[in-house]
Amino acid sequence: MIKSYFKIAWRNLLKNKRSSFINIAGLALGMAVFILITLWIWDELGYDSYHKNHDRIGQVVQTQTWNGELFSGVAVPFPLGNELQTSYGDHLRYVVMASWQGSHVLSHQDKNLTQEGIYMDVNGPKMLSLEIIHGTIDGLSDPGSIMLSQSAANAFFGDGDPLHQLMQIDQNEQVKVTAVYKDLPYNTTFRDVKFIAPWSLYSTLPWIQNAASQWGNNSFQLFAQIPDGSSFESVNAAIANAKLNRLSEEEKKFNAQIQLHPMDDWHLRNDWKDGKVVGGLIEYVKLFSLIGVFVLLLACINFMNLSTARSEKRAKEVGIRKTVGSPRRLLIAQFLSESILIALIAFTLSILLVLAGLPWFNEVADKKMHIPWLNGWFWGGGLLFSLLTGLVAGSYPALYLSSFNPLKVLKGTFRVGRLASLPRKVLVVVQFTISVALVIGTLIVFRQIQHTKDRPVGYNRDRLLMVQMVTPEFFGKFDVLRTALKEKNTIVEMSESSSPLTDVWSNNGGFDWEGKDPNLSTDFATIWVTHEYGQTIDWRITTGRDFSRDFATDSASIIINEAAVKFMGIQDPVGKVVKWGRRDYRIVGVVDNIVMSSPFEPVKQAIYLLSYERVNWINFKLNPHKPTAACLAEIEKVFRDVIPNAPFEYKFADSEYAAKFVQEERVGQLATFFAGLAIIISSLGVFGLASFVAERRTKEIGIRKIVGASVFQLWKLLSGDLVALVSISCLIAIPIAYYLLHEWLQKYEYRSQLPWWIFALASMGALLITLVIVSIQTIKAVIVNPVESLKDE
Repeated sequence: MIKSYFKIAWRNLLKNKRSSFINIAGLALGMAVFILITLWIWDELGYDSYHKNHDRIGQVVQTQTWNGELFSGVAVPFPLGNELQTSYGDHLRYVVMASWQGSHVLSHQDKNLTQEGIYMDVNGPKMLSLEIIHGTIDGLSDPGSIMLSQSAANAFFGDGDPLHQLMQIDQNEQVKVTAVYKDLPYNTTFRDVKFIAPWSLYSTLPWIQNAASQWGNNSFQLFAQIPDGSSFESVNAAIANAKLNRLSEEEKKFNAQIQLHPMDDWHLRNDWKDGKVVGGLIEYVKLFSLIGVFVLLLACINFMNLSTARSEKRAKEVGIRKTVGSPRRLLIAQFLSESILIALIAFTLSILLVLAGLPWFNEVADKKMHIPWLNGWFWGGGLLFSLLTGLVAGSYPALYLSSFNPLKVLKGTFRVGRLASLPRKVLVVVQFTISVALVIGTLIVFRQIQHTKDRPVGYNRDRLLMVQMVTPEFFGKFDVLRTALKEKNTIVEMSESSSPLTDVWSNNGGFDWEGKDPNLSTDFATIWVTHEYGQTIDWRITTGRDFSRDFATDSASIIINEAAVKFMGIQDPVGKVVKWGRRDYRIVGVVDNIVMSSPFEPVKQAIYLLSYERVNWINFKLNPHKPTAACLAEIEKVFRDVIPNAPFEYKFADSEYAAKFVQEERVGQLATFFAGLAIIISSLGVFGLASFVAERRTKEIGIRKIVGASVFQLWKLLSGDLVALVSISCLIAIPIAYYLLHEWLQKYEYRSQLPWWIFALASMGALLITLVIVSIQTIKAVIVNPVESLKDE
């Protein structure tokens, strides 16, 4: 019997090719979107799950009070690691101190390569459960050791044995390779780490040795693993005051409490407010989950609409089957088998669509996902998914078609009636409401991104080049480099700074000035620069002057930004004295706010100081009258002569600034993709319904043409209902989209508005698509000779 059901279903598919194509194409698109989003969600939820102990690893986060507000961050003081190890060892299995991940130059013989690396305590590799290929997981126990990733080992040693080979880090420390570990997968926090060096080696640096007793110097990372059977809640309760107990009464007013942030939450739940996690990328996971369900729902609605719309053509079939004794449950089974067959065909097609679209999707979503061909769970889930989709899509048509009265059908008195189309109209409204809302959301996302991109950044990013000073060879060469490049007319100007132009690497407190509120906690972005910094980046002095070699006293001078003037609450700041530590600094100038951190947040109060010792970056303003490629070639040649043992690697300021929008642009691109598919699926449904209505009313159209109906009148006849339904959808979608997008924009301090024209544009677009589709069907119906229409039977 089941075989006959599928045979009849196959015949019906071939008999109604157009509606079958629309059903299968719509379902396939909906399924493909659902599968892509499911793969993406699975990858996101599995972030960092590569590490065997991921559910017991945490990063120390401290929450401090500044001027009545709570701020949480992962930067912690050096002594906290030892405090947790010695005083709270019963609550923690491993305590691992670590540096920040960063670029370093690894050298072996005459090969110098820049690699991302990190310094960690000896238990770091155990905590991360690295898969060791050569050597031992205890490789960091030797203070002069280094552990390489497989790709880094291959880059240096090829097929040779890397163990016990000697290398150098940043042309400075000499280390011995003690282990090679398998490269970490792409969906892990430490995916870019190509080498791990011992913390004991890092802590020999003078500034770190000084920090060993400084509880106020938050310059490090700290990780910990809790024992089996423990919970983060109980451990956090025990260690909450580990730092607070070591502070003076004056320092305790900052309320520095600590807690472990679970590794499973690092990627998806990393937004903090008032000392608690309030969200993060998990919001996008929820959003795209809904989008996936909605797009699949749109495809199911298409199936329901087209199946019920064609009910009259199958009414006689139902009547005959009921007359010969077929019970309603068997009729339902037959119609459900048809929908399941369509779903299975659509699933097969959707796999092909996913296979074709996955490379693009991976690029946009910054993933390395693949279809798990050999995973039985995937295929089992796919078949179950197809079955459920077929049941959901075919349930209403099956129940509806099987309810026809056989007597009325066979007597020819059966009519579906006006109310029979009501569910279909409701489904069309739902379909376009979702589609229009998605389009509005996409437009607003891109408007927010563009609004922020157009924000004044306070300097000129054009042809601005940055090079990090990663080895000791860089230092003391500034004048030589500048003279050589100036002579070649390669640069307009160059300078050095302690932070890259697109980030702030140092924040400090302890500043004082005349008239300062004694209760005000100070926290300034602190950037050390050399004399020509302002000329290099073209910052704008609003009051006072720039640093100048003509003033020997500038070593004790500072420049502040407009945000600092507001924060300090001072009038006429130029000439005022700011005390920091044991030194007095005089304000000589005020500059426009420069966007260095997040472009979506207000610019932080900043102080610029003059120094040639505390710098880490070289900044170049390229000659605008020379091709960029020529400038880069000349700079590289000079670098090779002056700094021969370090690779010449550079970053453009505009590219680094653009990278700050990657996450929002990624969301926008994915939303555009899904919204576009939603519109296509909805349009397929409208096309199917419009073609069916035109086909059903062929005789009526022929008669109306004979009695003199114009093309416009026929167009109005066919389009009226659908245009009305789409208009209702727009009226429903607009307030829903407005509410949701208004809430989404609140997370940005610097945000755009919700202009009325975007809502109007999305609505007009939906109406225009509907009118175009209906017009096509109208033209096709009108050009048919009425004689042919009327002699149909």
